[in-house]
Amino acid sequence: MKYKTCVSIAEKTPYRIKQILKIALKKSDYAEVRFDFLKIEQIPEALEIIKKDLNKIVCTLRPKTEGGKFSGNEKERIAILKLIAEYNPFLLDVEFNTLKRNSSLVRYLKSTKTKLLVSWHDFKKTPSSAELKKKMNQMTKFSFNVKIVSTAKSTNDSSRMLELYSKKGKNNLISFAMGDLGRISRILCLYLGSPYTYVSLGNAVAPGQFSVDEVKKITNLKK
Repeated sequence: MKYKTCVSIAEKTPYRIKQILKIALKKSDYAEVRFDFLKIEQIPEALEIIKKDLNKIVCTLRPKTEGGKFSGNEKERIAILKLIAEYNPFLLDVEFNTLKRNSSLVRYLKSTKTKLLVSWHDFKKTPSSAELKKKMNQMTKFSFNVKIVSTAKSTNDSSRMLELYSKKGKNNLISFAMGDLGRISRILCLYLGSPYTYVSLGNAVAPGQFSVDEVKKITNLKK
C-alpha cells in the first residue's frame, strides 16, 4: 500500500508559494496552501499562479480564532472562500464552526460541487472519546472528508484520536494529535486509513509535524 503525504505551505507572497509548491509536488502527492499567510489582496494573484496544480492542492484560509493568520473580517473571509471554490481545488478546508454558522456558505459550496474538507482543531487538549465521536458524526453531515485534530498532553490522547478510525463509518477521515506527544499519531493514522498525512519541507508549520523526507523513511515510501 502506498501512504500519501501533503506538504503544508505557509508563505507570505504568491511568488514564494509558486516556488515552494514546485518542490513540494515533486516530493509529495499533495500540498496544502495556507492562503491566510498572504495579504488579502495577494490571494487572487496566488490562485491564478497555482491554478494548473489545484487538482493536487488543499486550500486553507484559517482565521485567527482557529489558529490561523487571516487578518480580515469574517465577511471578507467568506467571500474569499467562495472565490477559491470557483477554482475547484482538490479540497477546500473549511472549519466545522464556520459551516455551522454560515448556512448560505454551505449552500453555495454545494451548488458549486466543491470538494469540502470539514476541519476541527483543539489547540489546548484532547476531548473525551465520546465527545470526539459526537463531533465527528456532526462534521460528517457537511462532508465525506473530515479532519479532526487535537493537542496531545499524553500518549493516551494520541490513542483516543486514532481510535476514531474504528468508529468512522462512511467518511474519509484524517485524525491525529498535534505536539511532541502526538507525533506518532501523524504516522500511525496512515496505517489506519487516513488518505494522507500533513508534512513539511523541513520547517514544521504545525506542532509535531514531520518533514516529508522523515515520513518517507518511516513508511518506506518510494516516489
